Amino acid sequence: MDAAAYNPRTPEEVFKDFRARRAGIIKALTSDVEKFYQDCDPEKENLCLYGLPNETWEVNLPAEEVPPELPEPALGINFARDGMDEKDWLALVAVHSDAWLLSVAFYFGARFGFSKEDRKRLFMMINGLSTIYEVVTGVAKKPTTKEKTPKSNNKNNKSGAKPDTHPRVAKTTPPQPKEESDEGEENNGGEEGEENEEEHENTLCGACGDNYAGDEFWICCDACEKWFHGKCVKITPARAEHIKQYKCPGCSNKRARA
Repeated sequence: MDAAAYNPRTPEEVFKDFRARRAGIIKALTSDVEKFYQDCDPEKENLCLYGLPNETWEVNLPAEEVPPELPEPALGINFARDGMDEKDWLALVAVHSDAWLLSVAFYFGARFGFSKEDRKRLFMMINGLSTIYEVVTGVAKKPTTKEKTPKSNNKNNKSGAKPDTHPRVAKTTPPQPKEESDEGEENNGGEEGEENEEEHENTLCGACGDNYAGDEFWICCDACEKWFHGKCVKITPARAEHIKQYKCPGCSNKRARA
């Protein structure tokens, strides 16, 4: 739809375009879900969800050109809005959006003659990100048995919560480097630290879809149990201290519509 204005020509540029469009669609299906829901009016004509290179999104009619400048997203997503459970509808849109993003990325690859190695490099970069479906549904961060028994003394546990703070609020800290000279400490805590780091890495922000990163403030929704960067949902650590039960924008909007 906007290929004439922006044509990435290297695997790195295509990946940058992919990531920006993905970020826009994730916003539509999470933090901006109320507006997205309203824009998808079943009374309107066939509508599509577009992720744009500037990390924004829009619901619009498909391109009139045949063939179009870019592959088109799923057509008529608005028609199923009122005929499905909202979670299932959003998940369906997410799946089709994942397929669309891949088609756009490899369209650029074909158009600009990417080699086999270029295509492989592009795929590896894309495959390092979680899918939109995983972000929207939360399937990428299923709780483990260890998470059910939080260890408040472990600075690197998944909850990251201090004993005197709300259990859903977390100020994470980057993993501490191991001391190679201290074999005992490495043997006793090494395996546990690696497991906890993996758990952190599998935690995705429900708004932007990015993985856990050290030295960032996170907060968990008490309704859907998804984790969010504080900056993505505009919650500061100071404000979080006064929140007894936090609900993310998506859950708050669902309650308002009900």
